Amino acid sequence: MSQENVEVVRKPLRVRERSSRPLEQRLFLRFPRLVEAYARLIGRLPPGSRLRQAALWRAARNGAEAFNRRDFEAVMIAHHPEREFHPPRELVDSGIADPSYRGPAGYMAFMSNWFNAWGALRVEPQELIDLGDRLVMLGRVTWGGAGSGVPIDQRLAAVSDLKDGKSTRERQYFDHTEALEAAGLRE
Repeated sequence: MSQENVEVVRKPLRVRERSSRPLEQRLFLRFPRLVEAYARLIGRLPPGSRLRQAALWRAARNGAEAFNRRDFEAVMIAHHPEREFHPPRELVDSGIADPSYRGPAGYMAFMSNWFNAWGALRVEPQELIDLGDRLVMLGRVTWGGAGSGVPIDQRLAAVSDLKDGKSTRERQYFDHTEALEAAGLRE
């Protein structure tokens, strides 16, 4: 897919070392219909919209921070209920993960297996790229083996397809260039 006529917005993205549920996550979890309306509104705005940029950046940061504190209920706010999750190819090829998982239950099955095998896991986003119908998050992930405790620091990228402002499919990569190519971009 050619990205010649698509507006691309790239912004740095960092997470805080410690976090708790911000007000909007608490509201969205209490009033799910509010999430639907908000996501549709933000999803309709062009990538260059300052409101869209601010909302997506904050949602991505809040989602990564929720992940890092293991608040998976809050992580799921921006996900469509039937969302497909595709872990990095290397995990699938090594037999650690299935090729894809569907919905919150599938995602939680993947995460449960991950934590049992690898222990601690922390996502450190570095950049968020908005392509309108897709988001790309580039960053790093660190973890330590559950048994050995050996620390591992790995590049991580996620390409999320959006519909009505919510993620319907996420593909993860350990190679930033591969993720950018999958999103239709060249580095």
